[in-house]
Amino acid sequence: MEKCYFSPRLLYERARIADLVKPSEVVVNMFAGVGCFSIVIAKKSEAKKVYSIDINPWAIKYMKENIRLNHVCHIVTAILGDAKDVITKYLRGVADRALMPLPEKAYEYINYALKTLKPCGGMIHYYDFVHASKGENPIRKIENKIGYKLSILGVDFKVSSGRVVRTTGPRWFQISLDIKINRK
Repeated sequence: MEKCYFSPRLLYERARIADLVKPSEVVVNMFAGVGCFSIVIAKKSEAKKVYSIDINPWAIKYMKENIRLNHVCHIVTAILGDAKDVITKYLRGVADRALMPLPEKAYEYINYALKTLKPCGGMIHYYDFVHASKGENPIRKIENKIGYKLSILGVDFKVSSGRVVRTTGPRWFQISLDIKINRK
C-alpha cells in the first residue's frame, strides 16, 4: 500500500461529493488513486457510470480489487493512464461531473476537466492547497486563482460552494470548490 495514496481524513468529503451526484449522472474521477471517491459515489448515489483514472499502476491494481470487493464493477471503470491523455482520447464530452481530488495537479489539469464535461456543461469538484496569511480567507484566495484562469479561458462559471477540507500545516489549507460550468 506504500506505493499508493490513501487518506482516511477525506471520509466526509467523499460522502459529500456522493450526496451531490444525481441519478444517471456520469462522473469522471481524474485522479482516482485506489478508488475511494469513485467507490463511495457508486455505492451512495445512483450514478450511471464512474470513470476512475489514475497514472499509478499500483493504485489501479488496488482500485480494481476495491471495485470487485465493493460489488460496483457495473458502475466503476478503472483506467490506467494520465488523465489528460485518457480524456483527450476517450472521455471528451461524456461527464456531468469532473472530480479533481489531487490538489497538486488540479490547476494544471483544469482544461481537461472542462473537456470531459458534456457540451451543456456540468460540475467540476476542484481541490487545491493554499497558504493564507492571518486575516486572509483561504477559500476566497482559491476562488480568485481558479476564477482568473477560467475567465482567461472564456468559461462561463459560478462557484456554487467552497470549503476548507482540512489544514495541512501552519496557515496551509486544502480547499474544495464546487464549480458550475455553463455552456450554451
